[in-house]
Amino acid sequence: MSIPWRVIGLLLLAIGAFAAAWQLQDWRYGRQLAEQARLNTETLNQLTMSAATAQQAEQDKRLALEQRLAASEQTHFRALSDAQRDQDRLRDRLATADVRLSVLLDANDVAQGCNVPASASAGGVDHATVRARLDPAHAQRIIAITDSGDRGLIALQACQAYVRALASAHFE
Repeated sequence: MSIPWRVIGLLLLAIGAFAAAWQLQDWRYGRQLAEQARLNTETLNQLTMSAATAQQAEQDKRLALEQRLAASEQTHFRALSDAQRDQDRLRDRLATADVRLSVLLDANDVAQGCNVPASASAGGVDHATVRARLDPAHAQRIIAITDSGDRGLIALQACQAYVRALASAHFE
């Protein structure tokens, strides 16, 4: 049985057409895959850039928060040292009898013989009130108590400022 040359020629032509179609499909899919890879690369670059921008924004926020906290800490440290200096100065003035603490007494409830003359002094604001001087040791203890109270209030203000700064940074 002999195969006619025509059938062989058609068979070769079909194989060539199939190979050419295969090659065209390969080129077409290759271009599509290259385009898809380029688009994926661009998308990844955009995501990377937006992530870097977001990270920079977060770092800027953190730096701003750290600066606000440092400024707040300096402010409260200054307030604490000023209060300490004022308390020390008052304590020294009390110790040297440069200044004396006194209390107002109820004029209706003054024990006999215990009142201090109620003359108005140049430095006083109370005119014609009955006052009693405190013992310097008691005055020192009162100043120590107010010093502790002042320090506590300043520390409380520092804590509140810290919490407010963190809360405002959290909600930004």
